[in-house]
Amino acid sequence: MKHEIIIAGFGGQGVLSMGKILAYSGLMEGKEVSWMPSYGPEQRGGTANVTVILSDERISSPILNEYDIAIILNQPSMDKFESKVKKGGILIYDDYGIQKPVRRNDVDAYRISAMDTAAALNMSKTFNMIVLGGMLKVVPVVTLESVMKGLKKTLPERHYNLLPANEDAIRKGMDIIRKI
Repeated sequence: MKHEIIIAGFGGQGVLSMGKILAYSGLMEGKEVSWMPSYGPEQRGGTANVTVILSDERISSPILNEYDIAIILNQPSMDKFESKVKKGGILIYDDYGIQKPVRRNDVDAYRISAMDTAAALNMSKTFNMIVLGGMLKVVPVVTLESVMKGLKKTLPERHYNLLPANEDAIRKGMDIIRKI
């Protein structure tokens, strides 16, 4: 099975980290993995996206024109990537950053109120993990156990105390995602 994923939003939302954690999680499960970040020189506040491919077979190219799964965290990313989700694919978006609703009816669209939830629970630093949890509920491309191992691999040791909060955020995301 191969999953071609784009995660897109503003720099500072944890877009690249989310992709890196997914990639490490895939490696923990023995999958073939590609992780390709893209961001402007301004990074924080500018647009950022990352392409992640998880596959049971060799990956021929990390360059994609269409995606099985798109996680969209702001309107500019929705404008750019909505049309690039494969027919029958999955589009997940945080409703805080999107002003125009999903226009396509040939994809499965899911809304997750991650920003509002993170703010309400005073978990703003785990916003991206809430989103990741939502995606894993819809498409369990990797296990929660692998995600936690991947998260531990990406976090500096001084932040290991944040692992339980991140796991709670992933589980919260699994609870709040809704199909539209």
